[in-house]
Amino acid sequence: MDRTSPLDMNFSPAASEAFIPLRGFRNPHLQTLLPRILRRSNLLRPHWQRLDLPDGDFVDLAWSEDPAQAAHKPRMVLFHGLEGSVDSPYAHGLMHACQQRGWLAVIMHFRGCSGAPNRLQRIYHSGETEDAAFFLQWLRTTWGDVPTAAVGVSLGGNMLACLMGKQGHDCLLDAGVVISAPLMLEPCSARLEEGFSRFYQHYLLGLLKKNATRKLNAFPGTLPIDLLQLRQIKKLRQFDDAITARAHGFSDATDYYRRASAMPLLQGVRKPMLILHARDDPFMTDAVIPSPAQLSDCITYQLSAYGGHVGFVGGTLMQPEMWLERRVPDWLSHWLDTQ
Repeated sequence: MDRTSPLDMNFSPAASEAFIPLRGFRNPHLQTLLPRILRRSNLLRPHWQRLDLPDGDFVDLAWSEDPAQAAHKPRMVLFHGLEGSVDSPYAHGLMHACQQRGWLAVIMHFRGCSGAPNRLQRIYHSGETEDAAFFLQWLRTTWGDVPTAAVGVSLGGNMLACLMGKQGHDCLLDAGVVISAPLMLEPCSARLEEGFSRFYQHYLLGLLKKNATRKLNAFPGTLPIDLLQLRQIKKLRQFDDAITARAHGFSDATDYYRRASAMPLLQGVRKPMLILHARDDPFMTDAVIPSPAQLSDCITYQLSAYGGHVGFVGGTLMQPEMWLERRVPDWLSHWLDTQ
């Protein structure tokens, strides 16, 4: 199996698994933005549940259906990207695709990302695995031990890779998929300050500041800065310096980026994992592309030439296809369709 080809590094043998972009729409920015244009309405009505955490905070869960009626089904857990939610096109799209396969899907919203500000003096970040670990244990204890896989997207993908790398054989998942993850945070932060990628920085920073404002209004003093200081932040790195790092015990953004990047932990993964990247991802640089030596034997790595950031739109103009909604369930079916 060749792991050295520089482009379309698909470590899976089947050519049918390769991503082919929608003709005329292979531009990385078009690929990145198309899902939001094509998926304007949620494909499912989520069943909501609030999960209290051991430290007195909470996370909100959105299920594809009432788990009390579907606890016997195989499960797909989804960890969203920065300021994502069940309303993100990739989230409800993947959940709907898994529901169509007969699986139970659930998204664990990171603290403060469900629309309700969290209570404590912390939020979430790319390497924060404690909530996910607690949730997966609660999932098994409360709803039974059935085949369970997780999908992590962007920030959530880095977090999932950190979790599976840290836990090794003890990980409660049967398999995991990591999509468009910034496996090295420092170069990805720098990339978002260059060229058209600054558009994404502006958009994401706007969401972060809106969420932080909501939190400070609801629970004053629960972030390391006040509203006036928040308004002065102009870059994601400044946000990570002033809030993310200080709220979670890092000395600064550089320390956070170094300690929360998943790349150094990939050798510790002991459960099957699929990593999907696009070489033209406008959020990334080649620094996120692992070498074969950085991957454990449990990891399948697929690098497509095109796809943008969590885009991967193929098919035709008359019938566009969200490739992730086929590729991910197809790969997970080996572990979730066990009967």
